[in-house]
Amino acid sequence: MRTSLSSARSKALLSWYDREARDLPWRDTTDPYHIWISEIMLQQTQVKTVLPRYLTWFKAFPDIQTLATASLDSVLKAWEGLGYYRRARFIHASAQQIMEQYDGTFPNHFEEIIALPGIGRSTAGAIASFSFGQGTPVLDGNVKRVLKRWHGEHEANDKQLWEWAQQAIDKSKHPVDWNQAMMELGATHCSPRNPGCDSCPVSNHCQSAHEVKEASPIKNITVKDLHWQIEIHTSERGIWLSQRPATGIWAGLWTPPMHELESVPEKPPCHIHQLTHRRLHLYGKACCDTPNDEGQWFSTLDHIALPTGIHRLLAIHGVTI
Repeated sequence: MRTSLSSARSKALLSWYDREARDLPWRDTTDPYHIWISEIMLQQTQVKTVLPRYLTWFKAFPDIQTLATASLDSVLKAWEGLGYYRRARFIHASAQQIMEQYDGTFPNHFEEIIALPGIGRSTAGAIASFSFGQGTPVLDGNVKRVLKRWHGEHEANDKQLWEWAQQAIDKSKHPVDWNQAMMELGATHCSPRNPGCDSCPVSNHCQSAHEVKEASPIKNITVKDLHWQIEIHTSERGIWLSQRPATGIWAGLWTPPMHELESVPEKPPCHIHQLTHRRLHLYGKACCDTPNDEGQWFSTLDHIALPTGIHRLLAIHGVTI
């Protein structure tokens, strides 16, 4: 018999979640602002990395109005270390849109939520579910993996997965707990490699139980190597930094003047920084002359965001501000 989203499986999963769910701060609130920030932070970022950032975010931006009126630099600074800074820019733009269109109150209709910058169907479903109790499914990477294995169809496309996700949440009758339980199962027992089928609460209802040993091979990603000369100008005034363009690598962040090298130097780079589709070879050069590039002196970095790769390069050169 083909796997169905049975009441037995639903009961087993929800009972397990009730007993074993991790204690995470965003699970203790229904505030849509808090849920929204947690969901964006958790995109492509591990829980252990998100936790300290989530806890400090609301000290800087306790409400949507504060976030909307803050400078983009301060928002990027609060995001520093989480990567994928485009997410922070979307958050800032969304906060401004919420102020303009909804007087600072987060919208409670799915169609309005998904219309905000940087919010896709899965994130909108999570916010609508966790904040407003709506029966909107979440379909992140963890949930996709669980559904594919349950049904024994590892090549299922997103259209089919959304149908299964909606059927599951409708049968569960507990949309908030169901969505959380599905994500929790994928993050713990139903891992990409060597899933814990022996301890999985729903392995008896899974077409792939005890059969999946490894995740499907990761598709090769074309990585382009870039070689950049980084000019480190320091003086009693601090360090000279330029703001990166609004688009491209490290968009909107501050760095020392950077120039792409036409040929690869014979000496090794000071630091290699890996991005999704780029590998940045950084060659630091201490400069004593007056900077020619546009920028300004900074005596402290407390209020501006620098890329992690630049922080590491500066540390290698002993620059502390």
